[in-house]
Amino acid sequence: MKLELEVVKVEKPQGLNVIIGQAHFIKTVEDIYEVLIGSMPSIRFGLAFCEASDKCLVRFQSNSKDLEKIAVENALKIGCGHCFFLAVEEAYPVNILNQIKQVPEVCRIFCATANPLEIIICQTAQGRGILGVVDGFTPKGKETEADVIERKELLRKLKYKL
Repeated sequence: MKLELEVVKVEKPQGLNVIIGQAHFIKTVEDIYEVLIGSMPSIRFGLAFCEASDKCLVRFQSNSKDLEKIAVENALKIGCGHCFFLAVEEAYPVNILNQIKQVPEVCRIFCATANPLEIIICQTAQGRGILGVVDGFTPKGKETEADVIERKELLRKLKYKL
């Protein structure tokens, strides 16, 4: 049996939040769409899902054609069975992640990030699978007292802490 590894760079505008996960059923597209619309009415998103059986199509749904294009192009590039790619604006992953995890078809979340992102893919004779992700960059050191103050101020500015 032969196994090949590949690194796929996610193509997206700087700062765009994405969530990449794995699910198990074609119904995933509609269920995640419903969860997103119900969770945050102002959210803008594009969702693409790689079907792993039957027609093996990239299924998609969105409320933003621009984000739909990003999601579909990245899903095709990643090309791993039953993975989904969600591009999000007007919301942060922290606002919707638990709701997505509660969708019955969702098996796992690989990442939720706005950082530059690489997906580690394995290829076998049968197909492709996600082994993991490289999310952002390597740490450059430990935060200082000034960094702690800056972090706390940012969380309060974004209204995630009082």
